[in-house]
This record gives sequence, C-alpha cells and structure tokens, in this order.
Amino acid sequence: MNYNNFFKDAISGLKAEGRYRVFANLERIVGKFPKSLYHPENGEAPREITVWCSNDYLGMGQHPKVLEAMDKAVSGQGGGAGGTRNISGSNHLHVALEQELADLHGKEAALLMTSGYVANWTTLSTLGSKLPDCVIISDSQNHNSMIEGMRHSKAERRIWNHNDVEHLEAILKDLGPERAKIVAFESVYSMDGDIAPIGQILDLCEKYNAISYLDEVHAVGMYGPRGGGVAERDGVMHRVDIVQGTLAKAFGVIGGYIAAKPEIVDFVRSFGNGFIFTSSHPPSIAAGALASVRHLKESNAERVAQKERAETLRERMRAAGLPVMDAPSHIVPLMVGNAAMCKEASDRLLFEHDIYVQPINYPTVPRGTERLRFTPGPLHNDELMDHLIDSLLAVWSQLGISKAA
Repeated sequence: MNYNNFFKDAISGLKAEGRYRVFANLERIVGKFPKSLYHPENGEAPREITVWCSNDYLGMGQHPKVLEAMDKAVSGQGGGAGGTRNISGSNHLHVALEQELADLHGKEAALLMTSGYVANWTTLSTLGSKLPDCVIISDSQNHNSMIEGMRHSKAERRIWNHNDVEHLEAILKDLGPERAKIVAFESVYSMDGDIAPIGQILDLCEKYNAISYLDEVHAVGMYGPRGGGVAERDGVMHRVDIVQGTLAKAFGVIGGYIAAKPEIVDFVRSFGNGFIFTSSHPPSIAAGALASVRHLKESNAERVAQKERAETLRERMRAAGLPVMDAPSHIVPLMVGNAAMCKEASDRLLFEHDIYVQPINYPTVPRGTERLRFTPGPLHNDELMDHLIDSLLAVWSQLGISKAA
C-alpha cells in the first residue's frame, strides 16, 4: 500500500467537496477584542480584522481581572503544574476552582479536567463501562465528545430524536426502571442554537430512575443569575445529577469539568483514565478561570449586553432578508446550504471585508445545512454590525446565495 497516496487522496477529496479546514492565523490584541491581527499565508503584512465567531462569548479572555490573576500566578508559581493531579500536580488553585465550580452549580463537588471534550469523553466512558449492564440514551444532536465517550464505554447506546421527549419516554419505558441508564443531552446546541426542554427531560429521568447528564458547555457563564447555565435559569439545576461544563467559552480561558454529588465525582476521579493520566493545568490557567467564574457570578452586565447584541444582529439580518435561522440562544446561524459556497463566502468576507467567520460544514452539521455561525458579544458595537450586514449583502449578491432560510 502506498500510504502517502492514501493520505493525499483523502485530503484531495475534502478539498474537492469544499470541506477542507483552513485555520485563520490570528493574533489577539489585548484591549481590542473582538479585533485581531490576521497573518496571511502569503507572507503579506498582518492586518486588523473583526472576529465574529469566537467562543469567547463575553470577552472574558481579556478581562482585567482574568489577566491580573494569571500574571500573578505566573510570577508567583511559574509555568506548569508539575505533573498529574495524582503526582505532585494538584495545585491549591485547582482545588479552589473546583470548589467555586461546585458552588456555581449548587453541587457538593466538582472535578477539573483539561478540556470540555476530555470531561465528556472521560465521564461518559467511565460511567458507561463501569455501571453494570448500562445503557446510555443520547440526544441525536449530541457533541462528538459525548458520542466518543459513549462509544469508548462499549455500553449499549440508544438514540432519541433531538429534543423529542415523547421519543425519550418511549425508550425509557422500554428499558424499564431497574436497568442502569444515563440520559445524556445538552442545554444549548451550538450549531442550531436551540435549547433543550430540561425540566421535561428531568421529569422522565426521575420517573424511570435514570441518571441525568447535562452538557452546559455553551451555557455556563451565559444563562442564569450567576451564570450557572440554562438549568439555573430554569430553576431545575438541583435536579440534574451531573453537570458538565467548560472554562474555554464564556469564561474565556480553557478547561472542562463536571459537578455532581461527591460519590459520583470521586468515582470518576478514581476510575477515569482521561483524568488520571493527564497532566494538570498550569496554575495560571486555573487562576484565570477562577477569577472569571467569580466575576460572572457577581456581574450580570456582560450577559445582558451579549443578549441584546445577539437579538439585534438576528433582527438586522432578518430585516436585510438574509437567511438567519431562528434560535432562542446567543448563537446566530446564517444558512448557506452548500459546502463550497460556504467556504467561498467566508473567504470573501475575510479577504475583501476584514471579517472573520468560520464556515461550518459536514461532519459538524449535516450535508446541505452548511452555514456561517455568528457569536456576537458585548463589544460588537453598532458600527461593526453595520459593516457586517453591508458585507454580507455584498457577498450574498456576488455569489448568488439563496436568501431563503
């Protein structure tokens, strides 16, 4: 077998479909978010662009409290943590952050991991493999990190139609109350921006004796009076068995975690390979995340401003006749419906209008639903929004993209 030809052919196939992923070479600028310096591949001088697709939803990655905490930790403790949590790498700041995250979700314990992906993968694979005769019931739109965790667990998996509580109940009824069951779902689904009926799902989990596993990755920091997520907003967080979240989106740093009863957290800590064998976050990362979580527990200003910006952008797009998808969350998807066209639209916005928004193609979304996904934040002012709408209209006209959502 010619291995190199195999790899080349596979990449050529992606390029032919318009699905080849090109990373924008960006340099963030402290104090100028959502502006960044874009470094072109052709070696031209970097130029300033506006980022419209950042997961740093509230701009906390550049908040003065976060930067100050990280600077202090670096100057006081140095670079890395020195090992895994089990071998010299359990830092006082890790412990303090876990306590803060447990409090954020009204739980008794939390466990910090290196990313949201690792938190999902580790927790679901550990629980699914260790609980006897376990079946995991998964929403059809769950994130890849959840899917891979379930697959690795080798537990039986049942798929329920997206946000369809009647279908979920039919599956639970079929399995019966005695069998070990985990119902895994998200609060905010990041590609469509829709929100799960959490209370109804929890009703079924309680009725049929299933563990509820809620991914609040795109909701922590964003919803609820203290940023605990949609479950906090809806007043049902105390009913969720396991909450999983991230520190890399609204909190602006990096890392993932779970929050739950002490017995569950200790079980994952003791048996989860993705936690046991991974080096710890540097103290500076934990310090920055800790400062961010504490700030957003007390401050609602960022959430209010972000909500207004998202609603305004959605209204502006609708008024301009652009195919914006309806969504009740902070995510504003704009439908294109073709992979090659989606990439071309993204390229023209970047190269001709200094606007960066990444094309979202298969397998992240189904074929034929390719889109541009906008995440307006508190610092995307009216001037930036005017420029965005004008630029989108120009690109849509140039490419002949349909305005039907």
